[in-house]
Amino acid sequence: MLTTDTLDKLTILADAAKYDVSCASSGVARKNKGGLGNSAAMGICHTWASDGRCVSLLKILMTNNCVYDCAYCINRESNDIKRASFTPEEIALLTIEFYRRNYIEGLFLSSAVEHDPNSTMERIIKVLKLLRTTYHFSGYIHVKAIPGADNSLIKEAGFLADRMSVNMELATEESLKLLAPQKPIKKLFLPMKEIQYGIKISKDEKKYFSHSPKFVPAGQSTQMIVGASKDTDRSILFRSESLYNHFDLKRVYYSAYMPVNSGELLPAIQTEPPLLREHRLYQADWLLRFYKFKADEILTDSDLNLDLDFDPKMIWALRNLGQFPMEVNNVSYSQLIRIPGIGLRSARRIITERNLKPIDYESLKKMGVVLKRARFFLTCGGKYYGERTFTPEYIKTQLFEGSAYHQMSLSELMTSNSSINSSKSIIVA
Repeated sequence: MLTTDTLDKLTILADAAKYDVSCASSGVARKNKGGLGNSAAMGICHTWASDGRCVSLLKILMTNNCVYDCAYCINRESNDIKRASFTPEEIALLTIEFYRRNYIEGLFLSSAVEHDPNSTMERIIKVLKLLRTTYHFSGYIHVKAIPGADNSLIKEAGFLADRMSVNMELATEESLKLLAPQKPIKKLFLPMKEIQYGIKISKDEKKYFSHSPKFVPAGQSTQMIVGASKDTDRSILFRSESLYNHFDLKRVYYSAYMPVNSGELLPAIQTEPPLLREHRLYQADWLLRFYKFKADEILTDSDLNLDLDFDPKMIWALRNLGQFPMEVNNVSYSQLIRIPGIGLRSARRIITERNLKPIDYESLKKMGVVLKRARFFLTCGGKYYGERTFTPEYIKTQLFEGSAYHQMSLSELMTSNSSINSSKSIIVA
């Protein structure tokens, strides 16, 4: 049974944690009108295990008392908001009690920086030790590494957590200096590097010692806010590419800026957060991670922001019409996945099928190819099934007029799993 004090803390700190999107969506508020069950718009989020299972997590901050004054953050020191703090013992007990009642399967723990980075990181580690050693909890745990904390503390947490993350928040050093001057970019890179090094050493030791302890086995991730600064999509995407290449990140999460504060350094309060822009960045990120695109292919020097009408892969194809149409019976797998309308799975099916017999146009749909888009960019047996006019403007017109390309509205994005959980369900084809 939750005490009134614990419930009040949970309400405040779970609500404060909702702005961190390094996992999927939180719960929704639904009143119980005499029926069964209860749903609270706080505290529960979801992530996906390596085997595809959806795992429910308790998502909270340890404290929202912060010594930093980041312009975009609800928990900034200068904000007049309700403040609360959990002790490590309270969080550990809360996690176990929720687990026993089958509400959750793991924990997502973050924290504002209270007093200083080291003391905050020490309290997070105490939670992990209580869960792992006192309660013998083996469930999934994701914790935030506090920038500025000693490397020894980052390392200690890494042997207890499944995943760790260090939030970049903003893509460029200039934006960080302007909106979060207490977070120099070098301070953010240091724990990322320590986590990367720990993962590498752990994997190397596993080759020789099967019982060596695992270090952050689920890898590390980060979050970047979209729309809080003047950073372009190109600068955000280039930063993401750099983080993937230099720190071996598993994921970069993008969060449309919610105007929780006002000030001359922040953008004017908008009627809706830039969710469509966030969605396009997730699609571009998917191209980086799985389709072997480079950031400078997706956005060139003359294209600083992603097109909001068409996905990044379609825009790249229209910008490079000289490479099309491609003959699906001849081109390589890496070329196939660059054809709009052909995804990773359908490309593999094409490769498998054409080893047995030539691919014909009618069989492409059965393989999962979106022909309304793909027909403009491919040939089957030398035959072209698109339009005679082969220009970007004409193809765009055909896609719109033929309803071949469905443009999602902001209201759809706000309720769509593909927007809220872009990290799990985005399909680029």
